[in-house]
Parts: sequence; C-alpha cells; structure tokens
Amino acid sequence: MRLIATLATLALFAVAAQATVLTDENFDEVTAGKTVFVKFFAPWCGHCKRLAPAWKKLMDKYEGHATALVGHAYCTGDAKELCNSQGVKGFPTLKYGDPNNLEDYEGGRDLSELEQFAEENLKPMCSPKDLDLCEEADRKLIEGFMALSADDLSAKIAEKEDAIKTAGETFDNKLKELQETYEQIQKTRDDTIADVKKSGLGMMKAVQAHNTQKTEL
Repeated sequence: MRLIATLATLALFAVAAQATVLTDENFDEVTAGKTVFVKFFAPWCGHCKRLAPAWKKLMDKYEGHATALVGHAYCTGDAKELCNSQGVKGFPTLKYGDPNNLEDYEGGRDLSELEQFAEENLKPMCSPKDLDLCEEADRKLIEGFMALSADDLSAKIAEKEDAIKTAGETFDNKLKELQETYEQIQKTRDDTIADVKKSGLGMMKAVQAHNTQKTEL
C-alpha cells in the first residue's frame, strides 16, 4: 500500500510539473510583472502530498493567466537557492504577492479556501503591461528600461546577474574559510583536552577521591 501511495504521489507531481514549476533559474523571468501564489515543497513531505491534488487544480486554473501566477518550487531539487532566499523553513510553505516581497499565506488549505484567496488577492500589479497601476517612481523606472535597445537591456541584465553571482561566490568562499577556522579551533580544543588527560588528570582525581575516603574513615 505504501508503494502504491508513493507511486501515486510521484505521478501527481509529474502531472503538476506541466503547470508552472519555479526554479532558481526561471523565477525572476517567469514571475516578472505578476502577482504570485507559490507552494514551496519537498516530495517526501506528508503534508505536501496531501496538499498536492488541491494545489494542482489551482495551478491548472491559473495556467497562462495574464497577470496572476500559481506555481510550485521544489526546495530539495532545482529551487534550493530560491527557497533559501525566501526563508522557507518547513514544508509546504505557501507565499503570495509581489515576487520581490512575498508574504506568508496563513489561511486554510482546502481547494475552496485556496481558490477564494487567489480570487481576492491575485490582482494585477505594476508591470510593463499595466503601467497605470505603478507609482510614479516605478513607472519611470520601467519606462527607462523600455526605452533601452535590446542589446543595452541584455547588458544591464547580465551586469545585475553577475553581481548576484559574485555575491554568492563571496558567501561560499567566506563560509569555507569559517569552516576551516572552525575545524582548526575544534582540533586545538580536542588536542588540549587529550594532552591534559594524558598528563594525569584522571589519576589526580582518583588520588583525591582516595584521600577523601581515608579522611572520612
């Protein structure tokens, strides 16, 4: 029975993959200019399996929507960095709103509750398609990008992506340095403890206990 349930779950995730699958690589591009509702999950999670049928129906309902997107992100697969950057701590985690400032969803998880929330909250937002919804500063920023040539826009995107890549590499290098420092400090501690014990600490304590017993007698 467990094997059948597992195969059924994997099949459901495979079908759901036809809907919007968000990854580290495509998240920014796919969600740009849309209001989103995202499930961050791991396939081995029991709660994720129970939510999967309702979530698939919700994704299917919004597939190809002009201004709203319902998708999911595989946190132990190709969306690890995305999940980390969104502060995902447990599975499934549901978030919604502006892709650059997602908020936690705390509502019910039945299909009817999810659909009602989506209808009420997945509203059009500021984007190149909906400039009339933008604040003045955001509108001017978008219009400035729209005025660029294709090559200039590509160059600016590459520049920003390089900055993110550099930040990630710096983090990884510093983390490696910290790990090496931790290992050195740990070795120093372990060596010191071993040397102290070898110097007769145990025997000292044994003599102390022996002398205490003699005194009590």
